[in-house]
Amino acid sequence: MDDAEAAKRSPRKRQQVIDVAIIYNVDFEEARTEGDPSFESRITVEAVAEEVAAALSSDGLHTATLMPTEGDFAELRSRLEATSPMCVFNMCESLGSDARLETAVPTVLELMGIPYTGSPPDALSAALYKDRVKQRLLAAGVPTPQGALFERPDAPCDLPFPLIVKPAREDGSAGIWGRSVVHDEPTLYERVSELINLFKAPCLVEQYVEGREFNVALLGYPQARVLPLQEIDFSNLPEEQPRIVSYDAKWQPGSVEDLGTQPVMHPEVPPAVAARLRRAATEACRAVGVRDYGRVDIRLSPTGIPYVIDVNPNCDLSPDAGYARAAHSVGIDFPALTRLLVRYALRRRKGVGSAREARAVSSGEAR
Repeated sequence: MDDAEAAKRSPRKRQQVIDVAIIYNVDFEEARTEGDPSFESRITVEAVAEEVAAALSSDGLHTATLMPTEGDFAELRSRLEATSPMCVFNMCESLGSDARLETAVPTVLELMGIPYTGSPPDALSAALYKDRVKQRLLAAGVPTPQGALFERPDAPCDLPFPLIVKPAREDGSAGIWGRSVVHDEPTLYERVSELINLFKAPCLVEQYVEGREFNVALLGYPQARVLPLQEIDFSNLPEEQPRIVSYDAKWQPGSVEDLGTQPVMHPEVPPAVAARLRRAATEACRAVGVRDYGRVDIRLSPTGIPYVIDVNPNCDLSPDAGYARAAHSVGIDFPALTRLLVRYALRRRKGVGSAREARAVSSGEAR
């Protein structure tokens, strides 16, 4: 019996109620659209946290306490000590509108000895520094586009065009627009200057890979399995738009970019190519240190090379988002998914599962 079946079939009379605290950021409350280029993605966190709480507690075997945080760790610690949850469902993605502080909450939880869902601080930190992700991928032999970190707008660039310009310290496609794909030096430096000024941080310039784009979701602890592939259908994008998933495509429902980038479950892919996609995603998650759940975005070149373009630990868990859709396609509905993630966290309570994890990593198994 697999984890999904166990989550559904475990008899109530044999289980104690599991108390879970759901921690999420509320920095969107003081933000404004014009001052925060990631506002739309930030404001969804509270709604998703509430959906997770409802799904988790719907079986009567879990209780869910919502714990919004603004970054006052003394207060957070007091609340955790007062409620004594068995584990924390970590949904904190930023603090003070700064995505780089995503690692703060899991660091506090580790110091307190409270198990939590999702990836550890090291993996979250690496994923937020796109240049570090690229270094880890290259060191692990995972195909990824050539790239360079730009800390100033006039840095020299010897990468061949076309290129795509991304913020190096953001996620959720923040700062990625149709104009992010550039074909000449003047436009390149214009985009680099725009992003550095907007996000007050370096940007990553990398080769733009023409081809099909896939989302590959992984689930499990200490060993992960690859969920069914999803492909982004770009056929309805206007011809002048580059074939990318921009910020508007993710966070502006009904926009041209949203309607033109529809996900397709179980795309038609030759078995050998599908195997390469799954292997690249698994190796990418291992290289970054993704734990419990995550999503890898891959561009498949015309020659069949799967280039990893992004690794997303603690990816979007909205019930209608791609990750939940991939889980549902193998019979794991949203409530079962939330309980599985809690189950994985509890395996790490008081060291439970740490020996198994060490064996898995040493033997080269996917985490």
